[in-house]
Amino acid sequence: MSGKRAFLDLLKQEGVEIMFGNPGTTELPLMDAFATENELRYLLGLQEAAVMAMADGYAQASGKLAVVNLHVAPGLGNAMGMLYDAQKAGSPILVTAGQHEQSFNATEPILWADLPTIARPLVKWSSEVHRLADLPRLVHRAAKTALAPPTGPVFLSLPGDILRADGDIDLSAPSRVAPRLRGDRAAVEAAAALLAEAKHPVIMAGDAVAQSRAHAELVELAELLGAPVYTEFVPSTASFPASHPLFRGAMVRLAPDVRKVLEQYDVLFSVGGDLFTLSLPSDTDPMPPAIKLIHLDVDPWELGKNYPPAVAILGDPKGTLPDIIAAVRERMTSGARGAARERCTAATKAIASEREALAAKARALAQATPVQPLALLHAIGQMLPKDAVVIEEALSSAPGIRQLIRSDDPQSYFGLRGGGIGWGLPAAIGVKLALPDRPVLGLIGDGSALYTCQGLWTAARYRIGAVFVILNNSSYRILKQRLHAMRGLAEQADSYVGMELVDPRVDFVSLARSLGVAAERAKTVHETTDLIARAFKNDEPMLIDVELDRAFKPM
Repeated sequence: MSGKRAFLDLLKQEGVEIMFGNPGTTELPLMDAFATENELRYLLGLQEAAVMAMADGYAQASGKLAVVNLHVAPGLGNAMGMLYDAQKAGSPILVTAGQHEQSFNATEPILWADLPTIARPLVKWSSEVHRLADLPRLVHRAAKTALAPPTGPVFLSLPGDILRADGDIDLSAPSRVAPRLRGDRAAVEAAAALLAEAKHPVIMAGDAVAQSRAHAELVELAELLGAPVYTEFVPSTASFPASHPLFRGAMVRLAPDVRKVLEQYDVLFSVGGDLFTLSLPSDTDPMPPAIKLIHLDVDPWELGKNYPPAVAILGDPKGTLPDIIAAVRERMTSGARGAARERCTAATKAIASEREALAAKARALAQATPVQPLALLHAIGQMLPKDAVVIEEALSSAPGIRQLIRSDDPQSYFGLRGGGIGWGLPAAIGVKLALPDRPVLGLIGDGSALYTCQGLWTAARYRIGAVFVILNNSSYRILKQRLHAMRGLAEQADSYVGMELVDPRVDFVSLARSLGVAAERAKTVHETTDLIARAFKNDEPMLIDVELDRAFKPM
């Protein structure tokens, strides 16, 4: 068997259905093998950053191993920003890159570099195949490592001589690490004691909740405690059902605002949440000294990383929350149960009032032109089908999105975890590939879309029916907000250098059409929702460019 044939067969053993890639000369052996491959699809992207983000979206939405094939050092370099995002999201991706033949590499030929070393800071494991006989072992090791908790990307360099070689190859078999990590019993009991006695508990829900499909368990615990639930600061999933009456959404990601919120509580239970991923430095510590922290996570690195917990539990939510719930029920007195019911009632009323005030504000802005982001999010939330999936990279236009747009199941929402912009548009393509029977809507800022707009060609080429709404304020508005917050020269002069996308403005409609995607411009909220509905009905890729109000509110 040839190395190129063996590699594709090994991927199929691992359950891989799609390879995302952009080929070069070192990938030609693989492309030759694909000429007669009928089971594994090759999906072409026009730039490696877009390819990487497509694979990230696919991996997150499917939970399966995604595979990316890049071209030597420049191809890997182009993908690094989106690989950073994938690392932060814990996406199980096998990243491969073609390498020159090993007999040639000592001369340092064009495009050559030490690929495993380049990739290593952003992956769980990184290696290169040096013998054909080792190919099965290393591919299986890579897949096992990517899918083992905590999941994440891995890297494997594939020299051309390995792919071209022929030999007797034992393909071996895949291995998997069972994902259900059940927390230590003593730690569970200690956590239950704190939660049962808490007077004002609060829960922070992290991505591990959605990834382990533990919505029902966390809902049960929140209702038992009467505790409001916040998302972690930079979520990539719907970590708690948005329509649940105890869901409070996100805190403002600034240390003084976080401190003000948390000072209301005596116990914080972080279920896989980031503690804390902030945007700007501050003299204020976001964690009140008196609050007691219980931290549950699948990654031991996160436990106690920034704040010492009263209880640290290594485990996944699906495997550990049932034990915590049972132990809390056993410890709660009748008085504690009554107090929890009162907390639940009070929190439910307060959250409902906040939501209605937000919706009323959005409705009041519905007729404004240019379009106000809040009004647009509310209108989209009202018309989206129940099974819709939202991919969000809206940045400065995103506040309120989880309260206004339905995201109740673990696969209903995916957001930019790493912060490297350009992820959302191609990620929506990957999500639609993973969930072809669900309507997929990408809400993408104009600045973000311009990083990876090449992904539109892939959507057109393979008839991938994702819908892309460009929230277009013709600027890097989030940078304007943060520069304004510095209270420096830019605020005084009202001048924001390098943050305006005007003169010329980008014509997204023409851009999308040139790449084969149907596109329209919307000037009102109503026009936008009508176009979204039409696109969902046609189940074909479509871009909708929405002109937003360019004004920005200071942070």
